[in-house]
Amino acid sequence: MNEKTQQELIEFVSGAAEQLGVPGVAVGVLADGREGFACHGVTSIVNPLPVDADTMFVVGSVSKTFTATALMRLVAHGRVELDAPVRRYVPEFATADEITVLQLLNHTAGLEWKLGVDPGEGDDALARHAAELAATPLIAEPGGRASYSQAGFNLAGRIVENVTGLTFEQAVSSLLFEPIGLAHSCYAVNDVMTRRFAVGHNADADGKLTVARQWKDNRSNNPGGGVATSVSDLLRWARFHLGDGRAESGEHLLPSEELHRMRNQTVELRGTTLGDAFGICWFLRDIDGVATIGHGGSGNGQFADLLLVPEHDFAVTVVSNAGPDAGLAFNRAVVTWALEHYLGVVERDPEPLPYDQARAAEIVGHYENEMMRLTLDSDGTGLTIACAIKPEFRAATDTELPPDLPPATLGLLPGDTGDYIVTDGGLVGQRGFFTRDQDGVVTGIDLAGRLFART
Repeated sequence: MNEKTQQELIEFVSGAAEQLGVPGVAVGVLADGREGFACHGVTSIVNPLPVDADTMFVVGSVSKTFTATALMRLVAHGRVELDAPVRRYVPEFATADEITVLQLLNHTAGLEWKLGVDPGEGDDALARHAAELAATPLIAEPGGRASYSQAGFNLAGRIVENVTGLTFEQAVSSLLFEPIGLAHSCYAVNDVMTRRFAVGHNADADGKLTVARQWKDNRSNNPGGGVATSVSDLLRWARFHLGDGRAESGEHLLPSEELHRMRNQTVELRGTTLGDAFGICWFLRDIDGVATIGHGGSGNGQFADLLLVPEHDFAVTVVSNAGPDAGLAFNRAVVTWALEHYLGVVERDPEPLPYDQARAAEIVGHYENEMMRLTLDSDGTGLTIACAIKPEFRAATDTELPPDLPPATLGLLPGDTGDYIVTDGGLVGQRGFFTRDQDGVVTGIDLAGRLFART
């Protein structure tokens, strides 16, 4: 990356952060074998420190890529079989349903998105989570369809614990963080507090940014979303996945065929911005004729994106500490700009159809999962979608939760499949689809890869 290209990256990142009002951001790009970084703003509006490439952010579901890769190391050593039932490795997951390890890693296990129960911060957190999950009804037949599940990845973390005899956090550190040299990556708050880290920010009722007081989720959500890391580490992580399974030290952590197996399609996805298919954890997406693999993540007022283009040995990673409108919009703008600027790859959203009152009448209403409610409404001229945490769930917890998303415009896409796209607000660009029963009645909606049942 030459000096001119580096300066263009810095200018774009700073301009976008200022325009969208994000307090602090960090971006890393790997192109032509060289790394470039652009950082802007501060870690917190209350206690500000400049953000740099080693500043740690909570990267949410990008954490799943670490959990899946740790499991693949155990697969490569013959200690775990992907087609084996989960209960072989997690006896406390006592359920009659035959769910396999692979179904956890490609979100086809039929498990609920997330559990609202906090099992505490002890070393038994994942064991208690697994037992609770076993008693939770499935939302789909195992292997029947993909529906993104945080709970499923937390259960995968329990496999890592039981097979290695270590806590999940110790196991991932030993299997990945230490040998790859990810010096700015960890799970425990106490390990973060001695380093520079960013806090999340959310807008209050007046639109003013305030510091998010819950920094990260509880311990049982570490496998699905608990990593705190930096863009410098994320770019090193990208280099590992673009390589042959060796760490920079030369240590062979994974056979290249097992590493690259994670990029192979295991289940097709429909109508989602996240990807065209799942590999093993990775979202696989064709953008302008180019194959990409990636994963995004969200926390309380923090957002992260990691995208790799293997055929070009290219990667971009973005972290930001405002949400949801500003942070999501910033991350998407940077990824879109980087693909076009470095590779000439242009991402284009499909155009929605004009408003159709008859089609709108079929889909308006409420849709829910364990923790969240979507409301689709129509004023006779257009459709809107609002996303909220269930009031009863907010009332039952003392934990600070992210704000609800106000109604945003939704447009239906051509064809009779029921696909849609959100055209403004914090979810702008998000695509999904409606599920119908055998009589053609709408029974659910998919948003961000998650199934919400109609109520």
